[in-house]
Amino acid sequence: MSRADVCVIACAEAFRGDGEVLAAGIGGAITVLAARLARLTFEPDLLTSDGTCLLTGDVPELGAAPRTVEGWLPFRDHLWLVLHGRRHVMLSASQIDRHGNTNISCIGDWSKPKAQLLGVRGAPGNTLCNPTSYWIPRHSPRVFVERVDMVSGLGTDRGAHDLRRVVTDLAVLDFDTPDGSMRLASVHPGVSVDDVVRATGFPLDVPGEVPETRLPTAQELEVLQSLDPGKQRAREVAA
Repeated sequence: MSRADVCVIACAEAFRGDGEVLAAGIGGAITVLAARLARLTFEPDLLTSDGTCLLTGDVPELGAAPRTVEGWLPFRDHLWLVLHGRRHVMLSASQIDRHGNTNISCIGDWSKPKAQLLGVRGAPGNTLCNPTSYWIPRHSPRVFVERVDMVSGLGTDRGAHDLRRVVTDLAVLDFDTPDGSMRLASVHPGVSVDDVVRATGFPLDVPGEVPETRLPTAQELEVLQSLDPGKQRAREVAA
């Protein structure tokens, strides 16, 4: 069992209880695997797609075409799902602050940035209308910042609809605090609370007791191996 396996399971847990919504993993193998694994185990009503326009009837391994198709999802219908909160998306971010405001647009002053990134893309609509979670493969003070250089995705202090969790290579975080600020929910095996605090560039809410992130079951490991025999998930996690 690897740290990457634990991260996939932690991401999959974000979809628990969602029922029949479109589960969209964006930004890497781990988010896609998380949605597919959740559907194949504890959340069978999830809708999964091929990443473009097909609702997949089976859940193929990464890189493989689906064998059966449940439906066609043209872009107008995709937008309907977004606008009506029927999509749970797991995104990534270049910067994130204590209230979950995220930046995927630029580093530095937006009028003359040091680095130009993706732009806001769909982040405003996703965070305003849908459940949203994040996967951050490198937990560091460069990513977890006091103030993002530009707000691309909304945080709890700016009207985010439902920020669920932030999963990193070190821990799971959520916003289950009175002011909607980020809280340490669990640490991955081999990681200490101090490790996470040092890697975070703002004051983090830390409960008196922080549990360890749950390990995958034998069944989940078997499913994960069938979905990712080439272990693409390991490329996103250093440990």
